Amino acid sequence: MIDRHVRPSDLKGLIQVTTTLVPLVALWIAVALSPQVSYWLTAGLVVMITFLQLRVFIMMHECGHSSLFRRPALNRSFGFVFGLLTGMPQYVWAQRHHYHHSTNGNWSKYQGPLNIISVGKYAQMSAEQQRSYRNARSIWLAPVAGLMYLLLTPRITWAKGTLSLVTHLIKQKITQPTASLKSIAVNYKTTLWASPQEYWHMFWNNVVLLSLWWLMAWAMGPVLFFLCYFVSGAISGGGSILLFTLQHNFEHSYARGDEDWNYNQAAMEGTSYLLLPAWMNWMTANIAYHHIHHLSARIPNYCLYDCHKEYESLFADVTRLRVSQIPSALKCILWHTEAGRIISINEFEKTLQGGLS
Repeated sequence: MIDRHVRPSDLKGLIQVTTTLVPLVALWIAVALSPQVSYWLTAGLVVMITFLQLRVFIMMHECGHSSLFRRPALNRSFGFVFGLLTGMPQYVWAQRHHYHHSTNGNWSKYQGPLNIISVGKYAQMSAEQQRSYRNARSIWLAPVAGLMYLLLTPRITWAKGTLSLVTHLIKQKITQPTASLKSIAVNYKTTLWASPQEYWHMFWNNVVLLSLWWLMAWAMGPVLFFLCYFVSGAISGGGSILLFTLQHNFEHSYARGDEDWNYNQAAMEGTSYLLLPAWMNWMTANIAYHHIHHLSARIPNYCLYDCHKEYESLFADVTRLRVSQIPSALKCILWHTEAGRIISINEFEKTLQGGLS
């Protein structure tokens, strides 16, 4: 029914790319010149870059669904570019994200970016372990998580995997001198990538990105560039994680196991509709209409609003979250397996005697 809104447009996609990348480039040029005026100006420009980086991440995500453009080549090309800007190898990330879509609401298989545990496991923890579990999911640690998730872990993963691969090639070549390097590489197994295609996407993302880091550090000065880059990347990365979490972790969000999981029910009851101001909807490429996105990921971001308005009556029961409700929603970090829902620590403590599991 809603698939009639699957109308990707190359023109609309290019307009969105232009209105995102041109301001981003202009802001970086302004950052390079800003110390001559004021470091307060530099800080203000970094804030603006941070918001645009959040938009870039979500547009990268959309390229992974092949929904930003009609032509696959444009989705692939700009997906790679957006991956450079966010620090994430886009193709590899998209494969993991597709798994999330195919298992949304099935918490036996996918437990979200915060790795939510069941109330039974939480109850078995010591007081110190429970405290560590809660602290690790604090909103204040989001920038640290964003820094690791987008900027550091992809570099470390690639370096670690490449070193392991090269070591494997050398050892196997010594024991099998007649074997080709290609045949040896094909037989190499690792948990860091699922296919040679994934590795080469990791390879080019890192090679090009590290080259850009060097170029920007040379042009702007290493201290100014890396300070602004890592601050904006950490905050936008943390914002991306929090945004994704809010779309699936809220009071009594749908959370089932394998036995009674339903894809459509999970989309309607296990995703939220964030009520954001218009400028935030632009910055986040309408990802706030997440219930529609999970019903059909092929609907472009510029069609989500129209789809929601047309079928608004059908989405009356979808959980709506206002900005003021975000802190309380982020406290819902336990899976009540018997009730099939996500609950908060406070609710768990209030009903501890009720036999949660």
